[in-house]
Amino acid sequence: MSHLHKWFTSDRVKELLERYSKREIVRTYIQEILRIGRSRFFMLFKQYTEDPQHFTIQYERNTPPRISKDIEQNILKELTIEKEIIQNKEIPLKSYNYSFIKDRLKKEYRQKVSVTTVIRRAKEHGSYLKKPKRSSHDREVLTRYVGELIQHDSSYHLWAPAAQEKWYLITSLDDYSRLILYAALVKKETTWAHILALQSVLLRYGPPYCYYVDSHSIFRFVQGRDSLWRKHHILTDEATPQWKQVLDDCNVKVTYALSPQAKWKIERPYGWLQDRLIRTCVREDIAEIKPAQQILRQEIYRYNYRQVHSTTQEKRSLFRELIEFRTNNGTTYLLQGRWEAKMQDQRSLGDLRSRRTVFCSIVLSSPRLSGALLERARSA
Repeated sequence: MSHLHKWFTSDRVKELLERYSKREIVRTYIQEILRIGRSRFFMLFKQYTEDPQHFTIQYERNTPPRISKDIEQNILKELTIEKEIIQNKEIPLKSYNYSFIKDRLKKEYRQKVSVTTVIRRAKEHGSYLKKPKRSSHDREVLTRYVGELIQHDSSYHLWAPAAQEKWYLITSLDDYSRLILYAALVKKETTWAHILALQSVLLRYGPPYCYYVDSHSIFRFVQGRDSLWRKHHILTDEATPQWKQVLDDCNVKVTYALSPQAKWKIERPYGWLQDRLIRTCVREDIAEIKPAQQILRQEIYRYNYRQVHSTTQEKRSLFRELIEFRTNNGTTYLLQGRWEAKMQDQRSLGDLRSRRTVFCSIVLSSPRLSGALLERARSA
């Protein structure tokens, strides 16, 4: 419906309706001039016939406020806290998170508002900053199924400003489904902390095909270049760190990222966790690592099962429950429903030899089995 008051005066519309009542012009001609439909025309004509002297198309919008005063106060309260966090140079946050404020209002105050409303109030009260433009990633690892590649890394930040000390966040992320398999805060980054992360992932989800890490000394031995005063007897990758020895014993491959750009898939959840975890710790005044770990578990659950992922466009993880599958020789396997649907020739599973059957039977105790495991068993 067009806005007549922006294009015509009341006298002009009144003149056309008066001429129509005298049958001087036809209705379709007036509709074409005013750019309105049949229903809109007869509504105007009815208003004109009821009171021709006071007919007008001008109006004043008298809509009541869409949110209550309590919601308005809570929005401004959260925006004030956000502003103090951003202005604190010790906290590594440089922009507002209006979606977090929306979720905070829903969770803590039982109040439902839209992100647009929060942004509008932020602009009105000087609490708005445009997000910096993200640079495109020119290097990435492409995977085809769950369990093919696990990205593993750690991040050192001031996660709880009230604690006045930085902690390490160790995470493991499935490259295909974006499911965060492991996340833990530790005060000191050690080889044993990363081995415990391996234990948690492998016992809960099963062994993946490959781990993807950077060239940190915990993950890889990298030797520097020779000098005039020193000759190296051990070169890069000729010594095996303890973390890699564990993966070798589990028959899991390790691949190293050659640049930070290649690990953007795990850096993105780090940014999201850093954004949410720090803001929650500030509001809850968290100063110990155990309460911060509880908040981290809640945020991980929300990330895995509540948030719509920008890449997969799914709210639920691409991990699927296991289903039972019996081969021609009577052997039983547990497969993921999504990956099993992609199998073109299930009869090939019946041709698995005994040594491959033993490999699969080892991982049947785990509650999850990735498609990469079956691919690996078939090619063994």
